[in-house]
Amino acid sequence: MRILIANRGEIARRVIRTARRLGHDTVAVFADPDLDAPFVSDADVATRIGSADLADSYLSSSAILAAAERTGATAIHPGYGFLSENAEFARSVISAGLVWIGPRPEIIDQMGSKINARRLATSAEVAVIPGFDSDQNPARLAEAAAEIGFPVLVKAAAGGGGKGIRIVHEPKGFDAALAEAMAESSRSFGDDAMIVERYVQRPRHVEVQIVGDQHGNVIELGTRECSVQRRYQKVLEEAPAPNLPIDTRTGIRTAAADLARSIAYDSVGTVEFVVDAETGDYFFLEMNTRLQVEHPVTEFVTGLDLVELQLRSAFGEELALTQADIALSGHAFEARLNAEDPADGFAPQTGTVSHLVVPAGVRWDSGIEIGSEISPYYDPMIAKLVVTGVDRESARRRLARALDELLIGGLVTNAGFHRWLIDAEPVAEATVTTRFLDEVQIPDDPDASLAVSLAATAWTLAEAALVDPGPWGALSDFRVTPHRPDQPVLLEDRHGEVHEVSALPDSNLIGHRLSSDIDGVRRTYVVDVGHESVAVCVHGHTSTFRVLDRTEYWAPTGGGVAGPAGNIVAPFPAVVVEVSASPGAEVATGDVLVVIEAMKMLHSLTTPGPGTIDEVRVAPGDTVASDQTLVTFLVVDEE
Repeated sequence: MRILIANRGEIARRVIRTARRLGHDTVAVFADPDLDAPFVSDADVATRIGSADLADSYLSSSAILAAAERTGATAIHPGYGFLSENAEFARSVISAGLVWIGPRPEIIDQMGSKINARRLATSAEVAVIPGFDSDQNPARLAEAAAEIGFPVLVKAAAGGGGKGIRIVHEPKGFDAALAEAMAESSRSFGDDAMIVERYVQRPRHVEVQIVGDQHGNVIELGTRECSVQRRYQKVLEEAPAPNLPIDTRTGIRTAAADLARSIAYDSVGTVEFVVDAETGDYFFLEMNTRLQVEHPVTEFVTGLDLVELQLRSAFGEELALTQADIALSGHAFEARLNAEDPADGFAPQTGTVSHLVVPAGVRWDSGIEIGSEISPYYDPMIAKLVVTGVDRESARRRLARALDELLIGGLVTNAGFHRWLIDAEPVAEATVTTRFLDEVQIPDDPDASLAVSLAATAWTLAEAALVDPGPWGALSDFRVTPHRPDQPVLLEDRHGEVHEVSALPDSNLIGHRLSSDIDGVRRTYVVDVGHESVAVCVHGHTSTFRVLDRTEYWAPTGGGVAGPAGNIVAPFPAVVVEVSASPGAEVATGDVLVVIEAMKMLHSLTTPGPGTIDEVRVAPGDTVASDQTLVTFLVVDEE
């Protein structure tokens, strides 16, 4: 087979890895920003499918099918996201005479609507959350909410990703919440149908991995815990789900398999449940008819390759396993690493990966390498760090150590946030619910002064190591004292602030490991010294510094004059979606002038104060850089 992967980044690399191991040829498709991405060179064949605009590339069925014909592909794997749960795309693939690596299109249709999925679950005698969806009249939905009892959850019947969802705590807020959820669902999915259901006060998100074939066989591969979420997006996953009452664990696995059998499911998929942390009661939430981002934790505890099972099922092979063959061993955690800044409200980040040190003994599913450009066009997830242990506590400790030894320089990531998260009490004690991150104060980055000192020390020691010891170096018992310049190092941080710092005494650098005596205790940190920059990891946080030449830094330059403080500037690289500003217009404080999109998130840029617009320097569709001026204001001379 020649398999085209209709996706990008780490999942494309993941599918390529298994496909090639099984002897299949692979085809990568790429949009313009991904021309030099690692997944493109991983494949046997690669071809361009369009511009950065998703509608012209990764979401274009016609572009992908044309690429399949152009490259001689015989099968298409959709990865996850994008077109992976698009039934029409699946039908188009099959109609073109290609193998669709996924479930039958009618199953995707059936489970694509949460309303229909609830009904199928009920038919399979799988418990669903008490709710109402049979009448979309807003007044009837309000009546149903009162009958169910507040608080209730209003959620979109279509789509996912946390869009079109509102929690309503009392009757007077229902109408507004319903209108907001309907509008958001309509914009996101082209469908404003709603479900009103009971809101579980202390919910856990637990899912079951299932696998089916085209011969009627279905098995389940145990549970996963996905309760650590932010804005309904999963952050940290583990397998198996801990602290489940035995009746809940057995019941939820049986229910998932029963549902899959009832629809003759014939691929890899996931059945998701809400578990009441107080009672252990569980309710069907939805079914994902594709491979999940978090599938590696299940692979660790089962020893199976889910992509291989997916491929074999799609090619008509019968499952070589029965339920009796499935044995779970050990525990696994997966941390989703995103290019985002937790200290700035998790704002998406872009940039170039200038330093990369991955700890040994972990699974590193990554879309990046040194030199990779992180653009504003796609999802912010850049890698997954996955670890395993003989039990949950050993796996948790291994993840903590791995995060201490992971270094990603050149852009800001959420690795430090994960380092805090894995030690947070509810996570450590396995009592976390989906509300955890909404109820806790996330700490700021650790004191930057230590990172600066360590960076200066690493740079100084690395420079000293370059000094040629001459003929004395040939004597095995002769030790040359490293050269340590007295002059401090000039380091510029990501905010443009320059630090003049001397190296720490009593330090040693071997490879990427820097040992220093700090407050009477010798500690070791992971560092990476480049040609003009140095990066250091402190408790999961990577700080990157540009090393400045003293002569160049202190020499006078003909810098330009900065514009008025009130100008609207881009906070990060992005694409302009909407411009409501026009020259000469009078604006008030808080008026939205420009809407930008970065990594699938919209951000409104507002006026800091009243004024008159002078210039509008961008238009919808423009790509803008960080700190680029978008709108300027007239400066009033005060005489």
